[in-house]
Amino acid sequence: MPTRFPSRLPLVLALAMVLPVAHADETGDSHQHDPKDLDAVEVKATPLAGTAEDLIRPVEVLTGEKLDEAKANSLGETVNKLPGVQSSYFGPGVGRPIVRGFDGARVQVLSDGLGSGDVSTVSVDHAVSIEPFLADQIEVLKGPATLLYGSGAIGGAVNVVDGRIPEAVTDEPLQGRAELRGNTVNDEKSGMFRMDGTAASGNFVFHVDGLHRETGDYDIPGFAESAEHMAEEGETPDPAEKGVLPNSFVRTDSGALGASWIGERGFLGLGASLFDTRYGVPGHAHEGGGDGAGEEEGPVSISMEQHRYELRGGIDDLGVFKSLRAKFARTEYTHTEFEGDEVGTVFENTSNEGRLELVHQPLLGWNGAIGLQGGERDFEAIGDEAFVPPSKSHDAGLFWIGDRTFGPVKIELGARYDHNGVDVDEARAIGPDRDFDTTSLSAALKWDVSEALHFSFGLDRAQRAPTAEELYSNGLHVATASVELGSPDLDVETANRAELGLHWHGGPFNASASIYHVRYDDFIYLADTGVEDDGNPLRVWTQDNARFNGAEVEFGWNVADNASGTWDLRVFGDYVRGELSGEGTRDATVIAPNAGGGTAYDVAFPLGGNLPRIAPARLGGEVRWELGQWRASLGAVRYARQDDVADFESETPGYTLVDAHVAWHADTAGGNGWEVFLDGSNLLDEEARAHTSFLKDVAPLPGRGVAFGVRMFF
Repeated sequence: MPTRFPSRLPLVLALAMVLPVAHADETGDSHQHDPKDLDAVEVKATPLAGTAEDLIRPVEVLTGEKLDEAKANSLGETVNKLPGVQSSYFGPGVGRPIVRGFDGARVQVLSDGLGSGDVSTVSVDHAVSIEPFLADQIEVLKGPATLLYGSGAIGGAVNVVDGRIPEAVTDEPLQGRAELRGNTVNDEKSGMFRMDGTAASGNFVFHVDGLHRETGDYDIPGFAESAEHMAEEGETPDPAEKGVLPNSFVRTDSGALGASWIGERGFLGLGASLFDTRYGVPGHAHEGGGDGAGEEEGPVSISMEQHRYELRGGIDDLGVFKSLRAKFARTEYTHTEFEGDEVGTVFENTSNEGRLELVHQPLLGWNGAIGLQGGERDFEAIGDEAFVPPSKSHDAGLFWIGDRTFGPVKIELGARYDHNGVDVDEARAIGPDRDFDTTSLSAALKWDVSEALHFSFGLDRAQRAPTAEELYSNGLHVATASVELGSPDLDVETANRAELGLHWHGGPFNASASIYHVRYDDFIYLADTGVEDDGNPLRVWTQDNARFNGAEVEFGWNVADNASGTWDLRVFGDYVRGELSGEGTRDATVIAPNAGGGTAYDVAFPLGGNLPRIAPARLGGEVRWELGQWRASLGAVRYARQDDVADFESETPGYTLVDAHVAWHADTAGGNGWEVFLDGSNLLDEEARAHTSFLKDVAPLPGRGVAFGVRMFF
């Protein structure tokens, strides 16, 4: 697969350069890009307004300069340095957030409060259809978010706020930002812009944005395959293959149009967006069949296209209700896997989702919100390697969440009920249709011991229904190079969580810490059986009790604020351990599909031991400096060796990633602003393999790279 494409970049670059200049005479401060206190930023993911510091539930927010420095090709890589958050990493085109060891169907990815509508939970090589470079704000809800977002958020939620449907008039008649960038590690060429404006009448507000990115194969410090993997395969490294990861290109186009009518008490808006990407899957080549058996058909690449249409509205001051917010999105998604130039498997997914939130006036002293949410998904995979049969999923949920203050103590309570169902194609299914009912409950409190010291404590009981992939998978899953078998008799899994946290700030210092324990009943996981079917590992979706223990800590120090500039130090660390909580083994017979009509295998599932691909412990630090128009930072994160591994899983060596950022900002006489920047990553050029990735033995993280470019604000 070639790593270059006919480029639409000149058009994006022209727009990005022209748009700010066209309104250089405008005045105002809408372009300002001043540092923001992330704890004071309002969190949009909850209907009860609050900041990251006010909310009892643990939440992390990225916006402003911190978001600019963190932005990467994938959402997972963008949030990867937040405490308790890592990335699944399946090459540079794919990275789903992992929150406190939970990923996949347990972490809901949201676009302004509605599901992304992609199929990134079906397979680890499927990308999230949200472009981080167009985000205004990214929020990570750590711990169960099932009260707000249902079954798929039992491990947390990541909400990307992009403002594509305006909800208020803009500060200026026309404002926005643009960015041009390149990167030495992969020959990246990217450009983006966004504009928001208000008509002279003051009621009509519009939004437009666009992005184009293209990269080649990225540089690595050594060989694609790890030394251990080559030794197992009896291979000798070829010097000609050193230094570049083949088939790691990415090309992405994204854009949106939105418009709203804004009244005195509310708004009504429409929006349409496109996400189109093509990326290589490193380390994967399918074996030919028929007369060409045993010959590679070519590197695997994926072409993904998603169209999304949204309707949003809101009204305030409705008597007993403070506000009403309604959202609806329809998403049409197509995902094609190519083997060389030949089409392999096609995934199609059409989803509809609606959400209604009513914030009521205080009732017996309680502030609260009632919510209704419903959705449906029509999924189909077409091709010889379609390991999941066609299915239609539907869900409906009702929830209430509220809080009340008793002096220095703030209490939050919540409850949610959901009904989920999966209707599967009987001709291809290994089991019948299923329906599930789930109930989630939550209680939390925050105690302000003093103005400087705050304690929090939370208890949750959250439930998740199995997905169609976990129930009905039945075939070769090329992305993981394994035969995957679902279990149609899986039951609902239940998580019981307890968490204790504290936050302290005094003078130039601030610190936060939390410890948590999650005990799962009937935890659903993909178990490796230790046997092979037609040369591929056989893995089965099964469930047993499990427990997760973890801790997070963060410390900040304003070292100095004088003529030399403002100096800040930040240190953070996180740890999570996931284990099955039983003892012994459970014997079972599984039937794997193959050309002979199926083969039965006697296997033994362990009832104890480590769960696979659990994120390793980390310790990181960063020094930041600001003086006048300049700002800079230098940081490093140490990823520990992961030797708490599951059966048939290899250990992963530790590694250290060092990064640095420099930017110079200036405001023009016309009231606009712009800045030039340099961002260095993996400056030690260290070989780094993410334990959370299925590709860790064949696709290391990128080597040393320097991103450079210019940002404009108007």
